[in-house]
Amino acid sequence: MNCKNIIKELSNYLEDALDQPLKSSIEKHLEGCEDCRIVVDTTKHTVQIFCNSEPAPLPEETRARLRDALFKQLSHIRSQPKT
Repeated sequence: MNCKNIIKELSNYLEDALDQPLKSSIEKHLEGCEDCRIVVDTTKHTVQIFCNSEPAPLPEETRARLRDALFKQLSHIRSQPKT
């Protein structure tokens, strides 16, 4: 196991979606690699904060711009000939 493999498997590791041998290999690597431990701990903490927080309200100006952009895109799609 190396640092690059840790990054590739990070999401699965944090979701506890790995088979036991791979999980054990990652944990063994984490015991000896401070950089990877920092990445794993920081990512885990970030996910926890995100999952436990309330969505920030969008300012009305941003809502209006998004609405206008969506309306424009939908109008464009509807105006294209169907094949």
